[in-house]
Amino acid sequence: MSPLVLALLAGAAVGLALGALGGGGSVLAVPALVYLLDFTPAAATTAALIIVVLTSSTALYAHARAGDVRWKAGALVAAAGLLPAAAAGAAASRLPQPLLTAAFAVVAASAAVTMLRPGRAAADAAAADGAAAGGAAAAGGAAAAGGAGPARTVGAGAGLGALTGLLGVGGGFLAVPALVTVVGLGMRAAVGTSLLVISANAVASLATRGATTAGIDWAVVGPFAGAAILGAWDGRRLAAKADGTLLRRAFAVALLAVAAFMLADALT
Repeated sequence: MSPLVLALLAGAAVGLALGALGGGGSVLAVPALVYLLDFTPAAATTAALIIVVLTSSTALYAHARAGDVRWKAGALVAAAGLLPAAAAGAAASRLPQPLLTAAFAVVAASAAVTMLRPGRAAADAAAADGAAAGGAAAAGGAAAAGGAGPARTVGAGAGLGALTGLLGVGGGFLAVPALVTVVGLGMRAAVGTSLLVISANAVASLATRGATTAGIDWAVVGPFAGAAILGAWDGRRLAAKADGTLLRRAFAVALLAVAAFMLADALT
């Protein structure tokens, strides 16, 4: 099968998962680029960042139009992650490839476990949404601006930035719970705001990945990203019709299998 066809199929699958599941869907991009399209781990994480920027920016526009982005809170968290994202992006190309693969496998497994155990995030989100519905919008806004503690907010932003910069993942599976539990946003606002944080961190990381960006095969990455954007629309329609819990569990099991394969590959 030609690389173009593989890129279109892989991109559509990643987009479908991203649209149906939200945070965590794009984590499939790196293993698809490595094992289907013969990218090195460093080049794959760089290409994945490009895909994350394009897909997240498109989704951010849609969420912003719906009023689900908290710009002040998102800007604070994103600003805290810019330097870590840039530093991690610069370090990624210098790390041993097996170490990068193993690190990605651990993060992918963590994402899968998070999807299999959504109880705490869901409870926190329900509490935040309930507070907003009860007329606590002003208090929620204060928390979003830093009422939950500037140190915790900056720490969460820095950690998310480093993760995105090093491994080329959006980190939505961590960003959304962080925005709910640390910043105090409701679930819908957290999902929309996380896209701002992810986009900013990915751009900052790309700015320091000059060596690996120069070697990107745009004939593969372009179709991959385009198919992912289009697939995300179908994924959102699928999510509206299917059982969300069942979708997330099925994806988590598949992601655990991918993580186990990557870890075994890194250790052999």
